[in-house]
Amino acid sequence: MTSPTALAEEVRLTAQRIFSLISAELRDVEVEFERQASSNIQVIAYIGNYLRSSGGKRVRPALTILSNYAVGGEGARYNSIRMATVMEFLHTATLVHDDIIDNASTRRNRPTINNQYGNQTAVLMGDWLYMSAFETSLAERSLPILDILTAVTRKMTEGELLQLTLLGQTGITEGQYFDVLERKTAFLFSACCEVGALLGGANEAQRVALRDYGMNLGTAFQLIDDLLDFNSSAKALGKAAGVDLLEGKLTLPLIYLMESGDAARQLVQTVVGEGAYNSVSRGELIEAVNRTGSVKRAQARADEYATAAARCLDILPDSEYVESLRAIPTYVLARDN
Repeated sequence: MTSPTALAEEVRLTAQRIFSLISAELRDVEVEFERQASSNIQVIAYIGNYLRSSGGKRVRPALTILSNYAVGGEGARYNSIRMATVMEFLHTATLVHDDIIDNASTRRNRPTINNQYGNQTAVLMGDWLYMSAFETSLAERSLPILDILTAVTRKMTEGELLQLTLLGQTGITEGQYFDVLERKTAFLFSACCEVGALLGGANEAQRVALRDYGMNLGTAFQLIDDLLDFNSSAKALGKAAGVDLLEGKLTLPLIYLMESGDAARQLVQTVVGEGAYNSVSRGELIEAVNRTGSVKRAQARADEYATAAARCLDILPDSEYVESLRAIPTYVLARDN
């Protein structure tokens, strides 16, 4: 069995290999992000720079650029960099709005925009990011790309609304969980890959393959993200650990835990009812999801989606860019933040 230290090193090397291949392009994305976030409205310029400097892994721009290269395109061209940045803008806008809805105070170990400036400013900043992304994408003069961006924005909004209707409900089904997950996370991953494929001149089969790759990868990514709420520290997560259930959100490990018997259901219902780890501690809940095999079941589903993602790439011609795309699911499965 691989030791935790060896696994962490393997993940670090995998990430290094993936991102070093397109390091120059990702630097260009940072420059383009700064350009697109500039404004003569001082508060917009300041918040835009704050969001850019908050970092993040830039997985979505990387997927756009790698997908472009994977079909024989020129990922370093300005239009590819510009659209990769648009995808990061859309992602950033969703984070700003999500933090308002969740009343989150920190993200990536930094104060959220709503914490710093209040909900009104944060709502408007999120809207500005969305509109800026669409304004920039218009420069492509591509109806297929606009169709993708319009659809994914609608899906993400639907996902947020669906999640709100399910908050506090302890009878949520696995199907409902995946419906929200796909809309909120996976569709954007899929859109990044499909837009990159279009910009690279992909044929229909390649475009569909990369679209499906992104969908499966995004699903695996969010499954792991939800698992981290049980097995990662607040410092590693960049936000408070164990808050999903306090907010009334039942993730897949908790759905599986609810299926394991009355005692397990009572644990979950108690935390949701109290909105705090009072009668039931976070440690008790973690022990329960591990003892009942709920975490392992959820991990197995993530593994399935990661494997499916890699299989989608089989029709693409071999290249170092396709190999990087093939390595990303492994990186996603083993990440700790």
